[in-house]
Amino acid sequence: MYVKNYTDKNFAVTDAGMTELIRPALYGAYHKVVNLSSCNAESPYDVVGPICESSDTLAKDCMLAEVSRGNLLAVYSSGAYGEVMTSAYNLRPKAQVVYSDQLATAQNNVQLKKAV
Repeated sequence: MYVKNYTDKNFAVTDAGMTELIRPALYGAYHKVVNLSSCNAESPYDVVGPICESSDTLAKDCMLAEVSRGNLLAVYSSGAYGEVMTSAYNLRPKAQVVYSDQLATAQNNVQLKKAV
């Protein structure tokens, strides 16, 4: 969605968050996050969702290639278990899900064409 840059912290605000993947908020699960749309230098980001709650965080201090509006971020290893835990909190509709073995072998900073 967009990026918030502060002097001591960068935030990548995504259109996904704790409603789509509750595991990091619920019990601190780690999920690798990769910016598939950028080949720029990496910086630390907190990857957060659009709900203004402190628990709406997917990753903290995650090293990502520079994030810009419209970039495609991949959240690895969320799987079917993560999908069945999604909710409609704040009346958010269920997100589109893409499963791919190709993402499992993708390297950081790979260009990904529109999946659907």
